[in-house]
Formats: sequence, C-alpha cells, structure tokens
Amino acid sequence: MKKNNFVILFSLLTLNSFGQYKSEDSLKINKNIKFKYEALVIPSALIIYGVIGLESHTLKDINTDTKTELSEHIDNKFTIDDFSQYSAFLSVYALNAAGVKGKNNFKDRTIILTTAYLIMGTTVNVIKNTGNELRPDGTSNNSFPSGHTATAFMGAEFLYQEYKDISVWYGISGYLLAAGTGFFRMYNDRHWFSDVAAGAGIGILSTKIAYWIHPFVSKKIFRKKENMNGVIIPIYNGKQYGLGMVMSF
Repeated sequence: MKKNNFVILFSLLTLNSFGQYKSEDSLKINKNIKFKYEALVIPSALIIYGVIGLESHTLKDINTDTKTELSEHIDNKFTIDDFSQYSAFLSVYALNAAGVKGKNNFKDRTIILTTAYLIMGTTVNVIKNTGNELRPDGTSNNSFPSGHTATAFMGAEFLYQEYKDISVWYGISGYLLAAGTGFFRMYNDRHWFSDVAAGAGIGILSTKIAYWIHPFVSKKIFRKKENMNGVIIPIYNGKQYGLGMVMSF
C-alpha cells in the first residue's frame, strides 16, 4: 500500500438544533455550525429513559406491554431493519452524487461520519458486553442498547445536519427511517422499547459530538490531507449482512 494512502474500514455487521443562538453556551465548531447544549436534551432524555428502564418496574411493564401488543399482530418477521439502519447516512452520499450538495465536502463529511460511528459503535458494544439484558426472544443477554437503532439515528442526525439548511424535510425523512428501524427491532422481537430508546439517544448524541469535535479531529489528524476518496462496500460473513467503507487520502 502506498504511504499516502490511509485506509479506514469499518464494519456495520451487527449493528434540533433549529434557529440561531447567541448565548454563552454556544460553542463554534465550524464556520456554519454551533454546538448548543440545548441539543443534548433529547438524546440525553432517551438514554436516561433506557437506563432507568433496566430497573424500573413501571418501564419494564411498558416493555412487556409493547412486546405483547406487537406479538398479537406478528405473522412474519421482516429483516428490513438490517438494511434500513444504513439508509439515512447512505442518502447523504447518494444526494451528493446526484448533485444535491450538503454542508460539507466528501472529506469532511466522511471524517464526521467515521467519528460518529466510532463513538456510537464503541459505546454500544462496551455496554452490550458489560450488560446482562435478555433479548425479548431469549436468544442472548446483550439486548441493551439497540445497535441497529443507534446506527439508524446516528445516520438520521448526520442527514439532518448536512441538509437542514437546504430543507428540513431531508432530516425528517431520515428520522422517520430511523424510527421505522427501531419499530422493526421490536416487531422482530429483538429488542425492548427501552433498548430502542437508548439506542436512539446514543446514535443522535454520537453524531452531535462528531460535529462538535470535527475541527479538532480535522486539524490534528487530517491537516495535511487535502484529497480523499472512498467507496462503500457490502459485507457478508455467512450469517450477517453489513456495510463497510474504505477511504483513501
């Protein structure tokens, strides 16, 4: 491999910031985006709900009631959530390829997406591997939080941030896809409602943090790299489908 090529391959196998604020709580993260502490409210609330749901009898009853209600209407399972989790962030690249330019160029948006995925993936896997929450279908003890949902909402927030200045409907579409992914994780009896809530919060928060720290990451790690190219490739290991991204710069 040439020295000027650096390849990042990440596997996804298992897996409002509306208006302007001028408060002292706003931190400028690039010339167009400001980090707002208010933006942490919704993802933090979702994560807190999920965590409390691990012990709260009331929230566990909501989990059970949701599972029962869905079970009454389940005839066949649909694995669409294995693919829909990627739809939002792939849409950013598809829109750019179609000539609808977002906020950032290929290099910056890919750095942001990679950073968000690393934050989200690390958080989800650490919690899963240290937790002991039984899945609704009883297959394993790594139900909390939902990795599929975290990936989907990470992508939804990414789509929103890249295109919110063009049309808010891009972001709304991404969040609808993400909500659908969370629904099908419950519909397919793979996750509890609290798992999905926590996954959504982790996904949103991971992307917000990635945008916040992007100037630092870009300056310290990629400051000499002006050109970047990449490709998204499908991955299959015999049991699971996923996507990978290879970047060279």
